[in-house]
Amino acid sequence: MKSLLAIVLILGLGGVATWAQTDGFSVLTTEAARRQAILASPLPVPATELQLADGHSTGLRTWLSDDGRVTIVNFIFTRCATVCLSMGDEFQRLQARILERGLQDCVRLLSVSFDPRDTPRWLAAYEKRMNVDPDIWQIVLARNDDERRRLLDTFGIIVIPAPLGQFEHNAAYHIVTPDGQLTRIIDLEEGDAALHYALAGAGDAGNGGQP
Repeated sequence: MKSLLAIVLILGLGGVATWAQTDGFSVLTTEAARRQAILASPLPVPATELQLADGHSTGLRTWLSDDGRVTIVNFIFTRCATVCLSMGDEFQRLQARILERGLQDCVRLLSVSFDPRDTPRWLAAYEKRMNVDPDIWQIVLARNDDERRRLLDTFGIIVIPAPLGQFEHNAAYHIVTPDGQLTRIIDLEEGDAALHYALAGAGDAGNGGQP
């Protein structure tokens, strides 16, 4: 009888722990919890100083506000031989769809490199390789380690060094409004959904964008 009670107690404690770690069973992974938290309470992005492929610098929040479009953000490194290639291909497709549908005044794309080895020259080469239209899609990097870390922490990006100069990292699309709010995180395979929610955000901002 004592053994049975001990087993029941252990199972009960395990259930309580799982409940606490998954917000009452509503989420099952850290990634899902991150996305649900942002959906429930949008998060302001930091005023990180960014460097563009042409060598110029700009503050992220000021840049978002001055531009006035909803931005779909992903995180990459230009030497990536795995998941970043898929994200680049998907951004190429989204760039084409934005142009085809005349949405370039509502939505833009932003790829942020987290690789400290990247330079404006590497960004420019990446832009050429990806056939980037600079009016729709920009490639940038954080100016220093501290600002890079703040940016990654805010967006919930985990980067782990891997062999051969590569990195393991989580990948998603992030919807950011002109007032600098991270409002939604979307799976890598759901590029169309990212565009849908970006347009919905543009509509909320008064641009009348409809998916």
